[in-house]
Amino acid sequence: MSADASATVVPSLRQRRRAVATQEIVAAAESHLAEHGLHALSLRAVARGLGMTVQGLYHYFPNRDALVTVLVAKAYEDLADAVTAAVATMADEPAALRFLAAAEGYRRWAVTHPERFQLLYGAPLRHYEAPAEGPTTQAMRRVGEVFQREMFGGFTTSQLAAADTRVLSSALQADLEHLIPHGPDTLPPPAAALLVSAWGHMHGMVVLEVFGHTTFVGEHQAELFHMAMRDLVEDVHRRLTAPPHAELR
Repeated sequence: MSADASATVVPSLRQRRRAVATQEIVAAAESHLAEHGLHALSLRAVARGLGMTVQGLYHYFPNRDALVTVLVAKAYEDLADAVTAAVATMADEPAALRFLAAAEGYRRWAVTHPERFQLLYGAPLRHYEAPAEGPTTQAMRRVGEVFQREMFGGFTTSQLAAADTRVLSSALQADLEHLIPHGPDTLPPPAAALLVSAWGHMHGMVVLEVFGHTTFVGEHQAELFHMAMRDLVEDVHRRLTAPPHAELR
């Protein structure tokens, strides 16, 4: 069969029905997750909500972990879509404002979908282990790539390599060289360290809010987040253009 012919192969009726049924199961699992929380998730509960037997559900997901893996990967993809859409609204703006839009898109998705955010970043589900280099890892990287692009867009590799950071230990530098899929030629270790630190700051603020630890500031959480993210990106960009500072001992 030629490449053109194989590209036009239409899925069989059975394949289409299976895809629709799988989507319904995932949607039901997401609804169950939102209503009852992660630790109440089970194939039996999802099957009951769909009016089917758990044995029938096994034809689509052989165990709970297989379903959780799909839920985690889909949550990461939806989060990445939300962040990408937020950035798209600022396509013609400077890099700092695009990063700010990405961060606020991240926060907005998290506070709108707290249970799904906790699926990604809350307490680990007992006995669940995501497949190595599987769909969850690939989807997670997509989120990271958006922030890497918006944080460092417009800077040269030389500027990223000369970022004004503390001196990195040889062990940390070696690990950072393997952290980014495309290697140090794309994101040198000093810039990778800045990216991880910035993401930790951003993500930490979102986690505190989603888990209810910043309710004391009431309706001002969005404003405080905006202020913190603006300061963060300005500090990172300053470190990419300023001469190295004196090292503290």
